[in-house]
This record gives sequence, structure tokens and C-alpha cells, in this order.
Amino acid sequence: MSTVIDVADAVAASLNLGSFEPPVTAVRKYVPSVELSDLADLNVTIVPKSAEITTATRTSSYFDCTIDIGIQQKVNPDEPAELDALADLAEQIVDHLRLKSLEALPEAAWLSIANEPVFAPEHLDQQRVFTSVVSVTYRVRR
Repeated sequence: MSTVIDVADAVAASLNLGSFEPPVTAVRKYVPSVELSDLADLNVTIVPKSAEITTATRTSSYFDCTIDIGIQQKVNPDEPAELDALADLAEQIVDHLRLKSLEALPEAAWLSIANEPVFAPEHLDQQRVFTSVVSVTYRVRR
């Protein structure tokens, strides 16, 4: 299977084994689109974003695989506690993955993580949906 898909599956498995508040069920997809009606419940979507391949040795390469983790739920933008809980969940996910290897893919070395956007104001304004994206990058040598 594709290296970036293997990393995405391992990230999903790691999140599904994690302990989060609220609880998370992460699903890997190719397209991160979700019907607005499905966002009444929390959605955590794992999508492979990119794979950068560089030389490691004359016979091997580094595959730096970036995976996007989308956190979405329909909310009341006038209720800060709802928004705070989802922003906190994004940070819990960052803390869960930061500086750690993936149990399902131990040869993948953690490189970096970012939370951008922390939340998408246009989604809150236009659709009343909290959307946050965490991007994590792992390196696999092959």
C-alpha cells in the first residue's frame, strides 16, 4: 500500500485508541467533505495531504508524509463553552500525537505538527460549524 496511506491509517488508529473528551472516532477518507446534517455529531476526519520524498542514502529515501485531521461539529457560535471544548479537543489531539511514534507504524518518526486553522471563522459564520485542522508530519525511510 501507499506509504502516505499507511501513515494516515496509523494516525487514525492512534486517535481511535486515545482517550479524549469528547470521545473521538477518527475515519480516514480521501475527500474531507461531510454533509451538514451529519455534523450534529462530532466528526474527526483523517485525510492524507502530501508526501515529500528526499534522498536518505544512495539506495533509500525519506518519505515525509503530512496528514490532515479535520475536527468538525455543528455548534451555536453564541455559546463559547461549545467552541472552547472543540478547540480544547484539537489541542488534546496535538498533545496525543506530538513527539510520539505511531503504534501501528513504529518506523514512522514524528517530525512536526500544526493547528491551522485553529478554527475557520467563515464556517462558524456561514454554516454554524466549528472546523479545526491539525496537520501532522511523519518520516518513513524506505
